[in-house]
Amino acid sequence: MRWSTIAAVAAPPLILAAIGVSHPHELTAESAEWWTNMHILLVPLFPLLAVCHWILLRGMGGVLAWAARVAAFVYIGFYGALDALAGIATGTLVQAGLDAGGGHHDPSAGRDPAITRLFEIGNDLGYIGAYSFVAAGALTGFVMFRAAGPRALPGGLILVAASAVFSQKHIYWPVGVFAMLGLALGFGLLAWSSRPVPAARAEEPVLEVSAAV
Repeated sequence: MRWSTIAAVAAPPLILAAIGVSHPHELTAESAEWWTNMHILLVPLFPLLAVCHWILLRGMGGVLAWAARVAAFVYIGFYGALDALAGIATGTLVQAGLDAGGGHHDPSAGRDPAITRLFEIGNDLGYIGAYSFVAAGALTGFVMFRAAGPRALPGGLILVAASAVFSQKHIYWPVGVFAMLGLALGFGLLAWSSRPVPAARAEEPVLEVSAAV
């Protein structure tokens, strides 16, 4: 693959890492405006992680390749629900005056029941998307390994590990941000591993000259 392809699959997680640095760790009246606006910004960005899988798998057939594509698609739908419910909706309600309580890390700290319920259903749906993303990473890594051989192994392992961390830590600083950096590295290495291998140059025939006796 060309360098443009490597850049295409590495760019989305790098952008998400940059946004994750400023992700509030708690939803409060003070952080609600950025909490809401940031999750609106993330609506078109999170699906790009699935697109990275599709770019790597383009032209590849077989059950596992298509299973990876489907898993990435499932991630888009269910993780997008998390973004909408636990991100945009909760932030909007707090801006409207509902009590955010102790933030998303402590649901029992005096939070309005409506916000608590949005976090609960958002997280339930989000985990389906997150685990689907892990499955997509494992499948994509395996398909790439079968296609490119051992040189795809580092990228595949990094992709699966980073996907697993992302499934638990979102994009929060610092662990979630490093998970995004790991995704960028894993995707990039897999794209690099699929580059064409130059064919070995054929040896020129050796002409034997027999001397006349």
